[in-house]
Amino acid sequence: MTTVPIPDIRIPAQLLPGDGRFGCGPSKVRPEAVEALAATGTAYLGTSHRQPTVKGVVARLRTGLARLFGLPDGYEVALGNGGTTCFWDVATFGLIEQQSQHLVFGEFSSKFAAAAGAAPHLRDPDVIESAPGTHPVAEVRPGVDLYALTHNETSTGVCMEIRRPDGADAGALVAVDATSAAGGLRVDPGQFDVYYFAPQKCFASEGGLWVALLSPAAVERVGRLRPGGAAGRWAPASLDLAIALENSRLDQTYNTPALATLFLFVDQLEWMLKNGGLAWAAARSERSAGILYGWAESSKWARPFVADPDERSPVVGTIDFDESVPAQALSGVLRANGIVDTESYRKLGRNQLRIGMFPAVEPADVEALTACIDYVVPRLD
Repeated sequence: MTTVPIPDIRIPAQLLPGDGRFGCGPSKVRPEAVEALAATGTAYLGTSHRQPTVKGVVARLRTGLARLFGLPDGYEVALGNGGTTCFWDVATFGLIEQQSQHLVFGEFSSKFAAAAGAAPHLRDPDVIESAPGTHPVAEVRPGVDLYALTHNETSTGVCMEIRRPDGADAGALVAVDATSAAGGLRVDPGQFDVYYFAPQKCFASEGGLWVALLSPAAVERVGRLRPGGAAGRWAPASLDLAIALENSRLDQTYNTPALATLFLFVDQLEWMLKNGGLAWAAARSERSAGILYGWAESSKWARPFVADPDERSPVVGTIDFDESVPAQALSGVLRANGIVDTESYRKLGRNQLRIGMFPAVEPADVEALTACIDYVVPRLD
């Protein structure tokens, strides 16, 4: 986007939010979690990830995630290094047997499709696409053995309900990219086989880690596709989902993880569980979204980008502005006043703000943000 002049506008202190972080990843990290990490002193950071101090944190993480999502018997929690981008490569080796179907409705939902399309050992993926601001619907096709859905498209602020496609081939898996959804959107684990995500959004941690919640059917396929399995294929060890699962069962990762990421992840997870679990966390984000979208709908110069209220994300809000309001200048003024990361997604190219409303964000701060926007816009002339 073209750089525009940023007016020198000072927002009155009484209007400012208590915490001005509204980014969509990395997202706000709760100060209490950082303080808890600092309080470990020399007992945690700088210690071996294959010893009880760190393995105990991984065990709490795996147990807590199973509890948060209400995983049925037989489901497993696996984790590894590299984030969601890495997991798309993991899935092309260890989850797609021959052909996948991908619902594409934004920048991030397109990337798994691109990874599958580039894999020489797979058939070309079946791609169903819709315009940004909407989402497509899965269509059952013969031969598709993995349906790739996205719970929340971070680039556009569109969410979709997760449901298994009726009439899919026996044994077909449902794999859900939940990077910006997990921990902030409600989901029925019976509707997926793989629910994968990274911790730098709803789980208020740092990036560089992926987590996958795996059904028994997914675990079976991982074993069948692994090197030496019934339909074994080669995979680099760092991208071998079977190796990741074996290490996860030992409460560790295949290679060294970032210990601060694990600690902050667990702190946020246990904060959610203490306060009421997924229902509580989702309701908190829904409350923030109600404030943001309600404000935009009543505004003279703003409106929600996503037209269908049922498809508006409760964790990533995208708000369009009239051409008379330069959103880039608006976000620049907000940043100068300590309200950061409200800029629109760079590749979407719209005159809009994108607001992270993950569970760590206080709904009262979202309300304060709208008051600050109302203060700035008339002064942009």
